[in-house]
Amino acid sequence: MRTTARSITLTWGLALTLAAVLLPFYWLVVAATHSNTDIFGSPPPLAPGGHLGANLRTLQDQAHFGRVVLNSLLIAGIYTLCAGTVCTLAGYAFAKYRFKGRHGLFALLMLGLVVPAQVTLVPLFQLMADLRWLDTYQAVILPNLALPFGIFLMRQSMGTIPDELLDSGRIDGCGELRLFLRVVLPPMRPALAALAIFLFLFQWNDFVWPLIVLRDSAALTVPVALASLKGVTDTDYGAILAGTAVAAIPMAIVFLALQRHFVSGLLAGAVKE
Repeated sequence: MRTTARSITLTWGLALTLAAVLLPFYWLVVAATHSNTDIFGSPPPLAPGGHLGANLRTLQDQAHFGRVVLNSLLIAGIYTLCAGTVCTLAGYAFAKYRFKGRHGLFALLMLGLVVPAQVTLVPLFQLMADLRWLDTYQAVILPNLALPFGIFLMRQSMGTIPDELLDSGRIDGCGELRLFLRVVLPPMRPALAALAIFLFLFQWNDFVWPLIVLRDSAALTVPVALASLKGVTDTDYGAILAGTAVAAIPMAIVFLALQRHFVSGLLAGAVKE
């Protein structure tokens, strides 16, 4: 009897938690189909309306939203691939190679986790200006390639690979690159999936740095384009919410495609045998 009551309580608790998590997303989708008048009406709308097409047309007319989404997909995709490569190689080097100053260098790298990103905005902007990279995609992508959290995640994950396995591969004549590609990477798929999700979401949602270095309206990313729709005296919240709903679709697709590896990837290296 006590077990049944506990199960019922747990089920209802999880159901209420799920409802609390999903309710904002439901209201986002509903509000994206209404006009400003309906959104701020009393009571607020709880069922989809018929204004979605008008909101999407406003997005396209004012922010060239189709081009903006393609910009964000291109930038986030390239960044995920390049930063994932850098973080994976750096994590492998810190985990499996012994060189002088390894621990000090890793500790210095980890300081990047506690330094606010705003501290580096001015020198990074000056560097981009000196390189004449302002208003280019490389100015958005390159500064954050060696992401400290990504390197830390891959170092912890690759620390679980036995050194004896790598030594046996070297004895059999396997080169370092082939050893990395054929022996190290295959068991790292969960960690790589978790890293890919983190990197994609990090770049897709980044607002401050693209706002600073991108000036051409045709090169803007989704967060910056949506922010540009907010006017001083008049703001079309229906269009902004429609754009937000559309912007959530790629994030949901990436997460759902890789979610079965996500938890195991984050936990990789958490327990040391």
